[in-house]
Amino acid sequence: MGLIDTEERIAKACKDAGRPRSDVQLIAVSKVQPLDRVEAVLEQGHRLFGENKVQEAAGKWPDFRSRFDDVTVHLIGPLQSNKTRQAMELFEAIHSVDRPKLANSLARLAQEMGQCPDLFIQVNTGEEPQKAGVMPKDADQFIKDCIAMDLPIKGVMCIPPADETPSLHFALLAKIAGRNGLSGLSMGMSGDFDQAIAFGATHVRVGSAVFGERTYGTEQS
Repeated sequence: MGLIDTEERIAKACKDAGRPRSDVQLIAVSKVQPLDRVEAVLEQGHRLFGENKVQEAAGKWPDFRSRFDDVTVHLIGPLQSNKTRQAMELFEAIHSVDRPKLANSLARLAQEMGQCPDLFIQVNTGEEPQKAGVMPKDADQFIKDCIAMDLPIKGVMCIPPADETPSLHFALLAKIAGRNGLSGLSMGMSGDFDQAIAFGATHVRVGSAVFGERTYGTEQS
């Protein structure tokens, strides 16, 4: 467990898949992690992190950015439309674009601000009613609509159902990305990122394997 072990796992998965290590970015998911754990990973030289909530990131990253160079933070959790402006100022990428209202808000603010983070469309590959994300059957049209708004859509993201084989969902996401000409695949967490890399993941979102287990709930990362 830890950053070094995770990097070794990623390197092995890339080698097994016949892919260069540089193909895959490790997003260290720092949500609800104690600050000393996050700082320890920063001290080891890692610079790409993931957060679930705008408010938590706003309270954590300005200080770290002032002390560590070249820090990049991605939003990987759901984004409320009323937090869009703050998210666009805080994050270099947003992985959870999942509905027209949010896309319209992003497009309007991108014109106003003259910049926009990289964006990923979240696809609800398991069609789970409690989970965010556009349904697979609607993904192609939603991606086209977002691109038509001049939004910088870099890829797609999914969170497979906890009780299903993740590789089926990784394969589905890769097909959606491929037929829409998108190269980014944000998929794979601590327990399954090796499989995700085999299916073409470009961004793996890893929390507990890097930082250790969290002390709340059962949410995965």
